[in-house]
Amino acid sequence: MSLNPAPIRILIADDHALFRNGIAALLAQQANMKLVAEASDGRSAIQLYREYQPNITLMDLQMNGMDGIASIEAIRDFDPGARIIALTTYRSEVLVQRAIRAGVCSYLLKSMLISDLITTIDCVHRGQRYMPSEVAQMLSFSIANEQLTRREIDVLSLAAKGNSNKMIAKQLGIGEDTVKSYMSTLFGKLGANDRTHAVALALRDGLISN
Repeated sequence: MSLNPAPIRILIADDHALFRNGIAALLAQQANMKLVAEASDGRSAIQLYREYQPNITLMDLQMNGMDGIASIEAIRDFDPGARIIALTTYRSEVLVQRAIRAGVCSYLLKSMLISDLITTIDCVHRGQRYMPSEVAQMLSFSIANEQLTRREIDVLSLAAKGNSNKMIAKQLGIGEDTVKSYMSTLFGKLGANDRTHAVALALRDGLISN
């Protein structure tokens, strides 16, 4: 007899009760998802994360008191592996970049379709970054201004040639874990979902050459 997998445990932090209620109703319809806690401000989000240690956190970026960015940073200080999805009503390149630097795995506008949220939760739970096309388009205008270090360009150039992390590490004389760290940083700077996406964005914007 097969066992059903454990549901994805979710924490939502938003200072609008109506929005939280809507998300709660949506998640209740998903057999593989479970809302385990709700926070109405940044400080309680941190406390509830420590208490419940959810698989996914949905974090509003504009809340009274401690804002979402500060809460994300505090949660990731406690748990560097925290998987957090930023939620906001604002179309702001600056806010997107701040959220990415804070460590979010995805950034969603509250005008999103329901299917976008469900898809994003599934992707992030599988360990992937996910940026909807609307957000990726905002980021594309600022990619060229997000300066890459010489070493990051070296890593990305070698990745573009099909080298594995192990091969890149050997060619650059650094550890494989260091290469992974560089790749993670590059994903954030480029707003990329994965390695292939990062290379494609960098080639498109002339950050590396074929």
